[in-house]
Amino acid sequence: MSIQWYPGHMTKARRAIAESMPSQDVIIEVLDARMPRASENPVVAELRGQKPCIKVLNKSDLADPAVTKAWLRHLEAEHPAPSGGAPAGGQVLAIAIAANQSSEARRRIPELCKRLAPPKNGPGKVVRAMIVGIPNVGKSTLINTLMERKVAKVGDEPAVTKSQQLVTLKSGMAISDNPGILWPKIDDEAASFRLAVGGAIPDTAIDYQSVAHFAAGYFLRRYPELLAARYKLTDLPTTAAALIEEIGRRRGCLRGGGSVDLHKASDILVHDFRAGRLGRISLEEPPGLEEPSGIEESA
Repeated sequence: MSIQWYPGHMTKARRAIAESMPSQDVIIEVLDARMPRASENPVVAELRGQKPCIKVLNKSDLADPAVTKAWLRHLEAEHPAPSGGAPAGGQVLAIAIAANQSSEARRRIPELCKRLAPPKNGPGKVVRAMIVGIPNVGKSTLINTLMERKVAKVGDEPAVTKSQQLVTLKSGMAISDNPGILWPKIDDEAASFRLAVGGAIPDTAIDYQSVAHFAAGYFLRRYPELLAARYKLTDLPTTAAALIEEIGRRRGCLRGGGSVDLHKASDILVHDFRAGRLGRISLEEPPGLEEPSGIEESA
């Protein structure tokens, strides 16, 4: 599945980020902990250049904890601290944040920004950070957490934030929030499916059955025990198509004559994942962690 789109608000958002980037000391890129690589926007990497960056793996309470730890190590190892006391140009620090860790986020993120930012001396000199990321990864939730009050609109649909805003934390640090942006064309088929499963792409732009088929195949290979527990399956189906059909039968997604409504069954699987009802699942793993194989993805 290759996704291509050119929504006007994303073009506007990219322009606003590009214009603001030079004045920032640190970039805070919010990623989906369930798919850190797929949710990394190459446009952000291009625009930030050698500016230091904090990668925030949000929604970590929904992700596989062992995989999340591996991602934190991998992301920091890709862009290590310069040696010899040199400025932190290009350095990346990574942190995982869960929904119930508000106080941890408020404490650690400003600390990490100050570690990465160059010294600021004189009146009015504050650390400036920009929060960026793709749609629906939790940027607005994070900025509300840091401010300890609601200053940004939050929703479970992509592209809730429409314009850039600047806020000042109690510590004096200035943070700008920006609309989520996706790159114009996503050629990596697996990344496209992961983004669709996770809710970063509007449902109107995806084929639910294809997306659920991808998810079912991955879950069968990587998290079969969670599927068995959620859908009360004694014997797991051996293909993605068979799993979706079985979910449909067990959840009453039946048409006249007893055939399964595959769209409804697909909807159930995808939304069970998004809501965390399947358990803690990561959709991808960093290099070095091998994915189990042996389950067929096709019928």
